[in-house]
Amino acid sequence: MVQVNKSIISYKTLVLVLLFLGMFTREASAQTEVEPWGNITGIRVQGQLFEFETSLRVAGKDWTKLHATAKEEQNPQYHREGKTQLVTTRIDSLYFNERVADGEAGSAIVAINFMPHADTTLTGVYFVVRIAKGDYTGASIKVNNDWVNLNALKATTGNEYLNGNTQAVEIKSLNRSLKLTLDEPTEVSLRADTGKLHKGDYLLYLPIAQGDIKNGQGIVKTYTLAVSGKIDNAPVTLKVNTQQNGRLFAGFGGNFRIQNPKNDPQVIDYSLNNLRVAWGRVEMPWRFWQPEKDSDPTENAKDNKLHPAVQKAMEMAQRLSKMNIPVILTAWSAPDWAIEGKPRFRHQSGEPWGNPLNYGNIDAAYKSIADYIVYLHDAYGVDVKLFSFNESDLGINIRQTGLQHADLIKGLGAYFVSRGLKTKLLLGDNSDATTYEFIYPAMADPAARQYIGAISFHSWRGWDTPILQKWAEAAKKMNLPLIVGEGSIDAAAWNYPAIFEEQTYALEEINLYTRLLAICQPLTILQWQLTADYSPLIGGGIFGNNAPLAPTQRFWNLKQLASTPEDVYAMPISNNGKYLSVAALGNNGKHTYVVHIVNNGATRQVTLSGLPQMVTKGVLYLTDKGHQMEKTPVAINNGIAKFKVEATSYVSLVVEK
Repeated sequence: MVQVNKSIISYKTLVLVLLFLGMFTREASAQTEVEPWGNITGIRVQGQLFEFETSLRVAGKDWTKLHATAKEEQNPQYHREGKTQLVTTRIDSLYFNERVADGEAGSAIVAINFMPHADTTLTGVYFVVRIAKGDYTGASIKVNNDWVNLNALKATTGNEYLNGNTQAVEIKSLNRSLKLTLDEPTEVSLRADTGKLHKGDYLLYLPIAQGDIKNGQGIVKTYTLAVSGKIDNAPVTLKVNTQQNGRLFAGFGGNFRIQNPKNDPQVIDYSLNNLRVAWGRVEMPWRFWQPEKDSDPTENAKDNKLHPAVQKAMEMAQRLSKMNIPVILTAWSAPDWAIEGKPRFRHQSGEPWGNPLNYGNIDAAYKSIADYIVYLHDAYGVDVKLFSFNESDLGINIRQTGLQHADLIKGLGAYFVSRGLKTKLLLGDNSDATTYEFIYPAMADPAARQYIGAISFHSWRGWDTPILQKWAEAAKKMNLPLIVGEGSIDAAAWNYPAIFEEQTYALEEINLYTRLLAICQPLTILQWQLTADYSPLIGGGIFGNNAPLAPTQRFWNLKQLASTPEDVYAMPISNNGKYLSVAALGNNGKHTYVVHIVNNGATRQVTLSGLPQMVTKGVLYLTDKGHQMEKTPVAINNGIAKFKVEATSYVSLVVEK
């Protein structure tokens, strides 16, 4: 049974609530950060993010089988209407419509429309606010009229610190506060987070419904969240060490896998015409190159019988090659004869991803791949630098173990040599940074070393510094270039493409790239993709938007990164700014230097030292929600540059003698 019957309201009442939210946001000034699956991660005030995290949680009977909204856990839909962000999602048969409206003075109003599509018995459905313990050290919590020090609370056997019937909860520490106001008095509960990721944090449970829930029993709840506190706009000092050179950064690159023949060409044209693309990755449509084991794909190609997908992929490689862009060739899937079992193109719950190679036909597989590379050279003039199977650690769509990967490198690498090919193998090309152990067998095998041209991983998951350092260490140990084969932050974002237009996504993406430059020192970062898939452009029919083709903030971020001067090397840089990510690159022979800075906080002054005495001026490029690589001259005196970085911005100081 639903605990608070008053919360069951009519559709007409819901409409009035939502109209009120729309009216309220016209004069809004806060910036609420909402993930496309519905979790609010904080509210910005003057650019500074006051962090917390909300989620919708469903607790089974007696708190069994707890499910929560989270990245890649549901299939949400996301879009924006003015200053209101809307998310539609479901957990099993429980459907949610969530509207998050920016409010004034660091506040947001959340309206949740909950609609069960089946009778269900639960402990409850909750709007939950996670409060990081580190952000509220020594804080006190107020429920009703009583303030209690959080450190004095003791959790019960049910991990509950306290509960009470209230219409407002406030948590306050020395530098920040968070206040939640409910639409009516409700029994709330403060619990301990026992999960591995956020163990020790506080979880504030606000019930939406409890007990027996009936099919069609709609409920609407509204919450106001307000933050306040000290804005950190303290000056930051950076110091670059130009005497210590790391690995070469050849420049920004891109993936050019053709998946949308109608819309891909316009994005590819725009990208290649407006970006300096240093490396490119294209597909080998192996399934369509040689669908039958005993056929001769080269003769078929010579007879003008190339499959259209193969022809387009080869033409894409040729276009890059003519622009002197090195080409990586990657196979996502294989012909049926080259794999074991029925092809798996979509993952099914409880089943493994992809298919292993059929080692009974491995020699024929080696020949087929080499034939493709030879034909690509002979007919299209393309020299393939590196070859890989895409994300074979996971199985998209060819699956290998680490030992099988090492054996493939040795076997295919040796076969390439026997055919006179200079193409090397990519070590890894992993699905995520987290699966670094996949490359260890090949690293430990001296026979594989001669065939490896570079190490590669994809940046979808595993952004913690210790994990990223694993890849930097591997590249250093092998004395090989490191490539981020697919760069971006959310592999499921194609399901809710409106997120690509959000400042939140743009800032997080370029922040990751800046950290990758500093920690991993990659040869290149290959954007996924510079096509209509995950497009950095909007309009032109992409994602159903028929407005004229135009760049987004993401595109300008990528362009600014791609404008890094050629032939620069990673250089150490110190940074005392909590909210800044920085990376430095330079070439002492050319007296060329660039410092990339992402400011994830309020506007502040920066003092950069350590530049050579002979450089006297630079140019500061600014990209944020309202600026597109805006240029400002910067004077440099005695190796010191002083400049301002705007709130939530990406800036690059370029120094060239």
